[in-house]
Parts: sequence; structure tokens; C-alpha cells
Amino acid sequence: MKIGLISFHSFLEPGGVKQHVLGLQKEFQRRGIQTKIIAPRRKWWENYGKDVILLGTSFPLNIIGTQTDFCVNFNTPAIEKVLIKEKFDILHFHNFGFPSVVQILEKSEALNILTFHANIERIKFFKDFPAFLYIFNRIAQWKIDGIIGVAPLNLRVFKYYKGPKTVIPNAVDIEEFNHQIPKLKKFSGDKINILFVGRIEERKGLIYLLKAFKILQEKFYNLRLIIVGEGELKKECQNWIKKNKLKEVYFEGKKTSRALPAYYARADIFVSPAIFGESFGIVLLEAMASGTPFVAFANKGYQEFLQGKRGEEFLVKPKDYRALAEKIEVLIKNPRLRKELRHWGIKEAKKYSWSKIADQVLEFYELSKKERIKQAKRKRFAYNQEFLDWLKWPKYKELFKKLKKEIGF
Repeated sequence: MKIGLISFHSFLEPGGVKQHVLGLQKEFQRRGIQTKIIAPRRKWWENYGKDVILLGTSFPLNIIGTQTDFCVNFNTPAIEKVLIKEKFDILHFHNFGFPSVVQILEKSEALNILTFHANIERIKFFKDFPAFLYIFNRIAQWKIDGIIGVAPLNLRVFKYYKGPKTVIPNAVDIEEFNHQIPKLKKFSGDKINILFVGRIEERKGLIYLLKAFKILQEKFYNLRLIIVGEGELKKECQNWIKKNKLKEVYFEGKKTSRALPAYYARADIFVSPAIFGESFGIVLLEAMASGTPFVAFANKGYQEFLQGKRGEEFLVKPKDYRALAEKIEVLIKNPRLRKELRHWGIKEAKKYSWSKIADQVLEFYELSKKERIKQAKRKRFAYNQEFLDWLKWPKYKELFKKLKKEIGF
């Protein structure tokens, strides 16, 4: 079996989809499954090695406070060339990148699986023009053999799709993110480290954490805020910090996947103030696997992920920075509670290891393959039945009798 994992997001930037695709590839290859990634190019000098095929062009697109990709293949013959050369049995698409997804599907003869990661609840365009969601479903029905949502909210987009659907959550690499890795030496000492990881953009809500940190710094002398990430609002946040005279705030920039676990390990509390647009909560899962208790805003994705779980009590209403400060304060004051949450998080995160999630993905491939065979049989049966019905039509019965008489048999 050979699998092509298709991302419509640039690999130049960190992101949940990129992390998911790389994690799935790593697990498949560990099992001896041939796997290659197909991703669009944004810069001419990009090169990620022999296992990543650069196909198509990605253009950054800012929409509703976050960045996404507009992905197109200008050289359409290149698609067919890649598919013929690689001979993939399965093409596993991650999100719908227009128009590239249609261009690839048109050429594909493989089993086509879609994992939908996007949470489009706040995209006004789809609310104003619901016909485009219907188009999503029509494209899926045309050539997608099965759809995975990383959360139930993702599958609600495909309510008209009649093929196999299932929820398979994101995973975490528990070998990379765990409580036993060496802690970052840079921020050692007796201060309580509060960590933020994410793009510095409207959707990720860093400004609300800064407001909460201001409240907390007036009560506690031993706090430190560590910010990992880059984004268009970085300068604005730095100006706010300067204006409000906040101390002990450190911008660390973007960090590679290798460097990031040490930040989680050093943190005492992780905070994700994302106000909307989250489908699952990979950063929460990374914190849990690292043994780091968290506080977060109760966006839809985080709510669904933590429903009925211990961590649910540490979600607060989005944009309510005062409530965010109160929840963080509970953890600051209570080392014993932090320890309890540490043990809970480590145990819970093991349920989302790549070995367990990959098992579910492979099972869904088989289910979708069987359903595709069933559908092909149904179509052949319907065609044969239609032909038999046509032969029974009285007009053609008389025609065949006359023809038999004329040719003498």
C-alpha cells in the first residue's frame, strides 16, 4: 500500500494541519507503509527532502483574523505526471484547498479520503452564501470515498455527503511531548512560568492573555510570561506591553517542533486564549502530554474536545480576560492542584498517541475501500438492469423479431 498525504497549507509556516500530516507520515513509515507528502510551494527555494513532493502554488490569505492558503496548480500536467509516477493506492487530502483539490481529484484514480480540520463557524462568507457549502458536499460526493473530521463540528459541514464519515481526533507525539524530557534551562528559577504557543493574530487572542497577566502581576511578584510564535499583531502586542509597563514578558519567536517540547516542560501553566476557529486543540494536547496544566477560552473546538473531562473546568468564556486571570490565579495559588492536573493530563494524552490514531485511520481506509466496491457493484447492477429493461421494451421486441426473420435465424 502506498499513501499520498496531501496538504493545501504551506510547509513554510507552523500549523496544526502541517503537524498532523507530518505525525501521520512518521507513524505510517514506522510501520513500513510507503508514504509521501504533497504540499504547495510558496517560495522557490523550498525543499523538504525526497518524501515531500512540492506541487502547486500557495498564496497566503488573511481571513477573519487568521491566515490560510489559496492553493492552485498552474501546471496541471504536473499533477498527472506525479500520480502516474508515484502510483498511490490512497490519496489522503487534508482540508479543501481550492481550486487545487478539484484539479487533483479530477486526475485521481486512487481511493480518495478527506480529513477536514477547518472550523468555519465564524466565516461570514459561508453564512451569507450557504450554496458554497452545498458545493463542498457536491465535490465530496463526486469523488471522495470517505470523510474524517477531527471533531464532530467538522463533519457538520458535510451534512449532504452520503459516503462513510467518522470522527478521528488529532494526535500527539508522546515521545516528543512528555514530562521526562529535559526542561528549558533559559527560564529556570523560582518564578512561575506561564506559556503561550501560537500565531500572534486576532484568532489566537494573545491580547486577552496580556490583559489577564497585567491583573495577575499586580497580585504576584514571581510571574513570567513566555510567548512562542510570530504574527501580524506582534508589534501591536509589544506596544501594549510597553504602554502598560508589564515586566517579565518574553517573545521567543517561532520554534521548531524539536525545540518546542522543552518550553512546555519548563512551563508551570499553559494558556490558550484562542477566541474562535479552533477545531480540536492540539496545543492543549501537547501541554497535557508534557504534564503542564492549562487554562483556555471555551471556543467550540476546545469545548467539544474537553466535554466531560477534568480539564473542562479550566475553560472560560472567550474574551473574558478577568475570568481568565481568575482561573490562572487558582493554579498559581495551588501547587497541589497543578500536580493533580499534571497526572491527569499525562494519562489522558496517552489516549491520543499516534499509534492509536493511526490505527483508526487505517481502519477507516478499509471501510471506505469496501464501501467504494459496494457502490461500484450497485452501479453495475443498476446499469445491467437498465439494459435488461430496455430489451424488454415492446417496440424493440418487434424490431428484433423482424431482424431475425430478415437475416434468417
